[in-house]
Amino acid sequence: MPPKTIKKALADALEDLRQQDFDKFCHQLLDRREEPRVRRNRVEGRTRYEVVDVLVSTFTESGCLAVVVELLKEIDCNEDADRLVKETSGLSSKSGSSDTAGPSAGAPGANTMADDEHFVDKHRVQLIKRVSNIAPILDGLLDKKIIDQGRYDEIRALPVSGAKMRELYCTCLKASTACKDIFYKLLEENEPYLIADLKK
Repeated sequence: MPPKTIKKALADALEDLRQQDFDKFCHQLLDRREEPRVRRNRVEGRTRYEVVDVLVSTFTESGCLAVVVELLKEIDCNEDADRLVKETSGLSSKSGSSDTAGPSAGAPGANTMADDEHFVDKHRVQLIKRVSNIAPILDGLLDKKIIDQGRYDEIRALPVSGAKMRELYCTCLKASTACKDIFYKLLEENEPYLIADLKK
């Protein structure tokens, strides 16, 4: 039998919940204050497998694990949370074998962590100082629902790139590793030479 993936483990965890607990889970998910947030119309009336797809697309496969565990504990499903942690211990977001994941499934996280510190945190000072192509990065964060329209407009209105970057660090980049992974990917796409230089 192939090893279980994070996504499969998440689906099994939600499938094991009683309907009442699943409803509570969805309520807590919608009630989250941290970015990225999930819209009500993406969860209401959905099956458990569809909710897993929403979780993965919002937080990334590796990022949504911590979110699900946190939500399960908030609704007093502690045994389910502990079992999920145990089942996914040592798993990556790559499916089954490490060759079948495709570049997007496991790759983003591969280069973002160094010495247990995220690339985005480790190079905070340099990124604030040197990122200049900020507009498409903000567009990408808005598109991925990492920031909402109001926050987007506020940051766009700031006079210089450094101030915009500093505001991102004070808001959405404090939310979760998933947000940092998405931000890092946008940096790679829009500031490839800077990222290459910082990796040296």
